[in-house]
Amino acid sequence: FLLYGGQSDQVAGEFWAGRNHTEIDIECKDASSCGHIYGKKQIWAESSTSGDMSFQRSPAMLKPGVDNSFIAGINATLLHVYIQQPDERMPGISAWFGTEFNRHNSWFSFMDLYTDYLRRSNYLLQQGDYVADVAYFIGEDAPKMAGIRVPEIPEGYCYDYINAEVLHKYSRVEDGCLVLDSGMRYRVLVLPPQTTMRPEMLECIAALVRDGLTVIGPQPVKSPSLQGWPDADGRVCALAEDLWGGNCGKGRIYPEGTSLETVFADLGIAPDCILAGDGTVRFVHRHVADADIFFIANSEEHPVDVKASFRDTGRSGAELWDAVTGSRRGIALEGGAGLQTVSFPLESFGSTFIVLRDDAMPVRELKPAESITVEGPWEVGFDAVAGNGAFTAEFPALCDWAGSEDERIRYFSGTAAITAKPGVTGAVNVTVTSGYHQETIRVYISPDDGRQKVRINGEYAGGVWTAPYTLDITPFVHEGINRIEVDLANNWLNRLIGDSRLPEAERGTWTHNNPAGDRDIELQPSGLLGPVTVCALK
Repeated sequence: FLLYGGQSDQVAGEFWAGRNHTEIDIECKDASSCGHIYGKKQIWAESSTSGDMSFQRSPAMLKPGVDNSFIAGINATLLHVYIQQPDERMPGISAWFGTEFNRHNSWFSFMDLYTDYLRRSNYLLQQGDYVADVAYFIGEDAPKMAGIRVPEIPEGYCYDYINAEVLHKYSRVEDGCLVLDSGMRYRVLVLPPQTTMRPEMLECIAALVRDGLTVIGPQPVKSPSLQGWPDADGRVCALAEDLWGGNCGKGRIYPEGTSLETVFADLGIAPDCILAGDGTVRFVHRHVADADIFFIANSEEHPVDVKASFRDTGRSGAELWDAVTGSRRGIALEGGAGLQTVSFPLESFGSTFIVLRDDAMPVRELKPAESITVEGPWEVGFDAVAGNGAFTAEFPALCDWAGSEDERIRYFSGTAAITAKPGVTGAVNVTVTSGYHQETIRVYISPDDGRQKVRINGEYAGGVWTAPYTLDITPFVHEGINRIEVDLANNWLNRLIGDSRLPEAERGTWTHNNPAGDRDIELQPSGLLGPVTVCALK
């Protein structure tokens, strides 16, 4: 993979979306290693391919898999799949092997909320160079996708796979580091767990060691090739005996079985990033001239309080960059014992960028000053979709539409506009106290889960699609009464279930890949489940 990927203009991996926020990684680390060692700044992945659950996924369900691909080194997201469909049948043509990123998807008009997250993340992850301490040589045997991590990489460090061509043609040693023409630098080269190596390859590694490189691996005893046999085996044995016998010049060879923890301790290499916890929070690190960029992601459904300790970068400040909202803020950076530490919370499957830089924004800690729960009753305008006409319904409180006795509501799929019923005090009449406009006050709305776009006093204020489902509406509120409206889009599944119980001639939907063919499939929770709150922070 590394060799043929290196000859390509663009290199790509792939990952599939499973069930319950899971994903199946196919070649993402292989692709990113190829990109790093050959100097390709964009490393693609066919993203969020799927094998089941047609018309049931949301961007929030896809986010953990995308974040995992970022951790693996992907920085160019190719969404899979958009099917070109000329007619207006809905939800229309679908494939069993992809997520429905097309114009007939019920949440297509809300997808910019998701793609904004992708483009912000991709942009930051394309900056500078990937930071890794270990290069695992994959060997020269074929066929070969990637290498074997023996010994395993310890927590807090990162790695790439590297191949023979790059070691032969594009590598040198500087200050004890393996330096590639691509700009990558590694402190340790790990050989594959095998005792064969061509003499030409061993001569290359010997030159790197004698120039100062540190290597871990088994001593070769023969060549895997018949070329030059039997003299080739003699050359391998003689050179290996010399190297593993201690004639390493400026470098050092550790025998097979040595842990990377031992090597790092000997070399005085601290972990790049230590994340307190049980391994559910992971990171990837990019270095640019004036900043160090860490993407940190929570791979679990429960929220976590993160304490991240970085190898001392020499930076004097830190910022938290939220790719979901595009916001930035200063965050306290504490130093000590050669480490720099920041602390921050991450939501369920949450992620963020921590940017270490000298000219960081000042730290500002915001605490709740006022909180308002927007009460009902609620007026909901359901859009006309797939043969069903538009209609309006009133609810005394926010609830799950899937439990409604009205089949139009229970099986609704599409977009609905949700507002508090006009004239009800405390609902439409949400009052923001004086001082909101000052720099010391920020106002946020939390309209619960789902794909939602929010209007404040008739102006579009942004949207929410993933935890914590919170939106900064400070520029749109004014002192006194404010009107809040929420547009929400759900999945196609409930409508497909409802239509499957009708005679075919009465169905408004059509697809050849219908998950509702099984009458026992359950309706998905649907609607704005609440509560909706407005919170002022200062």
